[in-house]
This record gives sequence, structure tokens and C-alpha cells, in this order.
Amino acid sequence: MGRLTVQALRAVLVVMLAGTVFVQALMVWALAADPEEGTLPLTPLRVIVILGAVTVQVVLVCVWRLVAMVRRGTVFSHAAFRYVDTVIGAFVAADLLVFAIFLVARSQMEPPGFLFLGGVGIGLVGVALIVLVLRLLLAQAVARDVQAAHMQAELDEVI
Repeated sequence: MGRLTVQALRAVLVVMLAGTVFVQALMVWALAADPEEGTLPLTPLRVIVILGAVTVQVVLVCVWRLVAMVRRGTVFSHAAFRYVDTVIGAFVAADLLVFAIFLVARSQMEPPGFLFLGGVGIGLVGVALIVLVLRLLLAQAVARDVQAAHMQAELDEVI
């Protein structure tokens, strides 16, 4: 992975992290300052948005750590699984938050809203499954790396 690619990705991650922190701050401020108005239950929705931002932040930090491992050449190790598993868990948590939005706002939702939330929910499950497939590929790569190291050790003994 080239240095320019890593720097560009890190810049994007920082901007996204700053954006999620900004959204969280707005939601916390809205929880403290803005009373419930109207028919839509705002407090639960604001809490869900705050938690949703946390899931995004968890993914961003894990990607940052994985990029650092790629840069150091240590991504094909068992330590990478911790970050990949955390990313999968964050996407599952985000999907549960989408379901929570549905439960909170279902009485106010029109058919396009149902379709939108359903699409977002399916999309999040799809991304979690894609990351799971990538985890399986990482497992194969780690196994091959261990096997290659073992074969190299045997070859070194012979020579």
C-alpha cells in the first residue's frame, strides 16, 4: 500500500471521525436543550443517532488500525482478526439500531419510509456479510503465511 494511499485514507478517516463527533455533539445538545415537540418521539431517535455515530466511529478506528498493520506488513496475523470481528459487530449493531428506528417511528412512517429503512437494514447486513467473507480470506492468508514460514524454517534446516 503506497504512502499516498495511506495518507489519503487517513485524511478521509479523520474527516469522517470529526463529522460523527460533530453529529454526536449536536444530538447531545438537542437532548439537553430541545424539549419533545410534535408526534415523533425525538429523544429515542436522538439517542439512536448518537449510538449510530458510535458504530461508525468504531469502524473508523478499526480501519485505521488495520491500515497501520498493512503499512507495517503485519496484517496477516491473528491480531488483525480482533479488528475485523469488531467491524462486523459494529455493522450488526448498526443494523439493530435501524430496527430500533423502525420500532420507535413506525406509527409515523409512510410506505417509502418502510422501504428506505428496509433497504438500509439489508445494506448493513450485506456489508457485514462482505466483511465476514473478507475475514475468511484473511484467515486463509494467515494460514498460508504460517505454512510458508514453517516450510521456510524446514528449508533453512536442510540447507
